[in-house]
Amino acid sequence: MVSIRAATTADAGSIYAIVRAAALEDATLPFRDMPAAMCEAHWFGSHQAWVAIDPGGDIVGVYKLGENYPDRGSHVASATYIVAAHARGRGVGRAMVEHSLEQAKERGFTAIQFNYVVANNASAIALYETLGFSIVGRIPQAFEHERDGLVDVYVMHRFL
Repeated sequence: MVSIRAATTADAGSIYAIVRAAALEDATLPFRDMPAAMCEAHWFGSHQAWVAIDPGGDIVGVYKLGENYPDRGSHVASATYIVAAHARGRGVGRAMVEHSLEQAKERGFTAIQFNYVVANNASAIALYETLGFSIVGRIPQAFEHERDGLVDVYVMHRFL
């Protein structure tokens, strides 16, 4: 099982390694590559970043949670999750999503929405649906998939 803690800037190198590897090998992220400085700004910007730590002390996942939109949309959270390739299928993603739901409730959000879930990311969609998320929107051909060409993107939502 993994433990989850707030990320610190000392984790930036490990986060970058996970994000960059996922961007290069996994065709479900909206960016093909991300320079280290851009990665750090993305993960340590306006949203709170969290890391999943395996029993050996290694960071095996990262997620960030924050407002989906400011002001009138600030009661709805949004999150992004990435699990290291070697740790997939071991419950890391589920642990991070469950943790984010708890954090979102504690921070007073009333719902959580994922704005950009690539339609052929079947494992993520299945996980989100088992945790109570629904597909509430579909954006046709919004993602340039390396193998499958133009793929739809889903908007997924769940009340807290």
